[in-house]
Amino acid sequence: MARPVVRGTAAWKYFGDFRDGLLAGQVLVLQVAHPVVAAGVRDHSDYRSDPWTRLMRTGASLSIYVYGGEAGARVEAARLRALHRTFTGVADGRRYSALDPAAYAWVHATLVKVPVDAQRFFGRGLSTSELEEYYAQMCDIGRMLGVRERDLPPDWAAFERYYDSMVAGFSVNPTIEQLFETIRTVPKPVSWLPDSWWRWHARIQMFLIRATLPPEFREHLGLQWTPRDERRFARFASAVRVSATPMPAGLRTVHMRWIGKLNVWLRAHPRVYRALVRGEGPGVRPRL
Repeated sequence: MARPVVRGTAAWKYFGDFRDGLLAGQVLVLQVAHPVVAAGVRDHSDYRSDPWTRLMRTGASLSIYVYGGEAGARVEAARLRALHRTFTGVADGRRYSALDPAAYAWVHATLVKVPVDAQRFFGRGLSTSELEEYYAQMCDIGRMLGVRERDLPPDWAAFERYYDSMVAGFSVNPTIEQLFETIRTVPKPVSWLPDSWWRWHARIQMFLIRATLPPEFREHLGLQWTPRDERRFARFASAVRVSATPMPAGLRTVHMRWIGKLNVWLRAHPRVYRALVRGEGPGVRPRL
């Protein structure tokens, strides 16, 4: 058992770092690259029609089980398990479930990897001791969420081998293509945002996806990456690194920590929660 996620520990410092958000598109692509996850998103998610609400729900859930304290994390874990039991269907003539152990473990694995990749691209990288502590803490969270013990590699080196082998086995699928189309056509989250600014959204998102996907998988998806792109990304990553790395860890994670605390409070006050999220309080099935 790892140290609890408290101030100063590796998961506390890195999981909610605002730079993780730069890999949001990358992690979505890698999640739906798994055929079971792709089928579940296709059949049960409303991200195409209402991506902003889905994004807020996802952020709220992540903040709870990392920053919401042990009691809050256990309640959220139970809610997620109950929710995913309802996501079933048929894909390629076979029945699937969102609680398919391998698919469920893969989604957790992608979330484990994001903060490490974010620090590799835009920070200083985690030290060996930080990686060990961070991975042990995220394994504890995985167990709490219901990931099987045998689906959690024993250490970071074994996790990286598992992660690379999973990515190597994926191929393009219609859900990935639909995700790219959604990124290109998604409406503005607020009406007052100038159209001239919003037109850059898809370009930036697709650029970051191409920049941060594993190179072999990027090539497999037919996404172009040129030496010029590499130079542009290096300049961007350097600018983020120089501006963000000197900030205290508490400042880089403050948004996620406050979201976590707020959502624990809201789940203890379901009337307020229902009023804020249009009647979808605890116990009511939210969308993926």
